[in-house]
Amino acid sequence: YNFTPERVAKALPAAWEIASPVDAIDAREKSAVAALRRSGVSDDEASVVADLAAKALAGADVGGRILFAANQAMVWPHEPLARLWHATTLLREHRGDGHVAVLTAEGVSGRECNVLHAAAGRVPADMIKRARDYDDAQWAQHQHALRQRGLLDGAGELTDAGRDLKRRIEATTDAVALRLLDALDDS
Repeated sequence: YNFTPERVAKALPAAWEIASPVDAIDAREKSAVAALRRSGVSDDEASVVADLAAKALAGADVGGRILFAANQAMVWPHEPLARLWHATTLLREHRGDGHVAVLTAEGVSGRECNVLHAAAGRVPADMIKRARDYDDAQWAQHQHALRQRGLLDGAGELTDAGRDLKRRIEATTDAVALRLLDALDDS
């Protein structure tokens, strides 16, 4: 949602020259399992959490959630740490796709959301600009558009309206994502 289309168009074809999608997914899973193992996560712990997540995710609606749907269509791994990794991927993508829907409903573009995020002080603007391929002119253009809507002040900081919008976006995203947990009970 917030990468430049040019970056995606350039990166994806090149990525498949390095590794096939199947090989990339396999390497990602193996490295995640190794990292979880190094972090001291036991198979028993992973199984409990993955089973709870699977229960929560079982009835999740894939409508409008393209990244979640793509990951949901994958076969769940059998190995406990791999299952935990898959479960957290699904939870992340479910929330992320919901976040994109909320941003879209609020009229915030993918590129503008990065500028708002930096203005909120969560991540330095230079880091976002570098990671998401903004040049100074593009960044300034998005700041100007957000200023025109009363969301940023002259210094590029959030206005009260900008803070309210950020809070509303995060609260709505959380509310939509947390509905998954309704499937869990005390049993």
